[in-house]
Amino acid sequence: MKKKIGVVLSGCGVRDGSEIHEAVLTMLAIDRNGAEAVCMAPDMKVPEINHLTMQETGVKRNVLVESARIARGIIRNIKDVKATELDAIIFPGGFGAAKNLCDFATKGAEASVHHDVARLINEMAAAKKPIGAICIAPALIAAALGGKYAPSLTIGNDEGTATAINQTGSRHVECLATECVVDRENRIVSTPAYMLATRISETADGIEKTVREIINLM
Repeated sequence: MKKKIGVVLSGCGVRDGSEIHEAVLTMLAIDRNGAEAVCMAPDMKVPEINHLTMQETGVKRNVLVESARIARGIIRNIKDVKATELDAIIFPGGFGAAKNLCDFATKGAEASVHHDVARLINEMAAAKKPIGAICIAPALIAAALGGKYAPSLTIGNDEGTATAINQTGSRHVECLATECVVDRENRIVSTPAYMLATRISETADGIEKTVREIINLM
């Protein structure tokens, strides 16, 4: 039976949801490594960003509905997903990870995490099941687990974000976009992706290595 890896999406589009390249590359890597992606997202509304002008439109979009675009309609409400159903979980980046799944984008080290997201992250950590985080998503993991587990994480080398991650009780580790950081004690794997990458191929390399490490930790 294929291992099941949860993919937590936060919308559709880098400015107000999941970074689409990262999300698709994650699902591709999962499939190529013989596992099954289980897509999920919270059912909540957030402001829409026009990705051409980078300005808010005044419209609100539903995160679960928008994430279904990436998942081709095969997606679950995260509130209904339990850690017992999964072998691992991974969070693609995009501003949605820092604005919708938590409020790290505005509160930094004092961030709180969406209750259903926090519940599932903590269930996975308690069960010693691997957790992956891509791009800015390690900040979400730091906000959820920093005080209890002190995980080692990377978002590349951005000093301000790294400082905020360290302030949660986590430890930031610098890393190239094509590589990943493996915290074997906590079973957490992270990669910078577009926090640092200048080409999609760099992002793909880092995500592929991240997924492989996650599977190795199962």
